[in-house]
Amino acid sequence: MTGLMVCVAVLAAASVYGVLQRRRSGRVRVGGRDDGRRLGADRLGGELGERATLVQFSSAFCAPCRATRRVLGEVADVVPGVAHIEIDAEAHLDLVRELDILKTPTVLVLDADGRIVRRATGQPRKADVIAALGEAV
Repeated sequence: MTGLMVCVAVLAAASVYGVLQRRRSGRVRVGGRDDGRRLGADRLGGELGERATLVQFSSAFCAPCRATRRVLGEVADVVPGVAHIEIDAEAHLDLVRELDILKTPTVLVLDADGRIVRRATGQPRKADVIAALGEAV
């Protein structure tokens, strides 16, 4: 009987953890650890947008990265002055370490000056990205 109760407790704890992780994944939030950091076109390998830039860190075998690429590309096409830059995390490990990128996809929202104003880990929703851009401008 004790083994059954332990098993039920472990399953309940794992379920709660899974639900919390799923709710957090893809949410665009203010990056407290990014305060004051700037990224220039030379570090990103592409030109910054006039209003904002969406920087996506991806890896080769990441399925959510492909969906994120599509979402961010659509947002960059719809919102004037916004650029989308995709960076291969494996090829830019120094930048990944510096920015504390722990998971792909990770999206950074930069303002016109290249300051990091928002961060999302996981696949963000289109509406959340557009809202974050409104706050970044």
